[in-house]
Amino acid sequence: MGKTTSVRLIANNKKARFDYFIEDTLEAGISLAGTEVKSLRMGQCSIKEAFVRIEDGEVLLYGMHISPYEKGNIFNKDPLRVRKLLLHRHEIHKLAGRIAQQGYTIVPLQVYFKGSLVKVQIGLARGKKLYDKRHEIAKKDQRREAEKEFKVRNLQ
Repeated sequence: MGKTTSVRLIANNKKARFDYFIEDTLEAGISLAGTEVKSLRMGQCSIKEAFVRIEDGEVLLYGMHISPYEKGNIFNKDPLRVRKLLLHRHEIHKLAGRIAQQGYTIVPLQVYFKGSLVKVQIGLARGKKLYDKRHEIAKKDQRREAEKEFKVRNLQ
């Protein structure tokens, strides 16, 4: 029988989907200290300005802010420290090969608990141009207007 694991979202990076075309996603583990996990359980995390780099065969996450745990005193780590992402070697090589192409980057999309483990969903992304972003905003406005119109019609 399949084991069901609960997934609880901690942080979502909406800005990444607006600024980039996400072409591929991967789930990665993350190396954390004990007080950081406790802080994440309280939902104290931000990945808005975060980005991922591959250095010396390791995947590193920069700019992820985990607030210090209030009862952690001396065990608290730097909130913006560089954190190592845990991936298989063949996944790292695949990502490194794709990043070597011009215009690709890796961005964190979500941080969540999967069972008792903290996972990060990372995406292989290509940057959007300004006109792509304008098109996205126009589409969102059209959808909002259509929903508003539909709601008004159903009330009458």
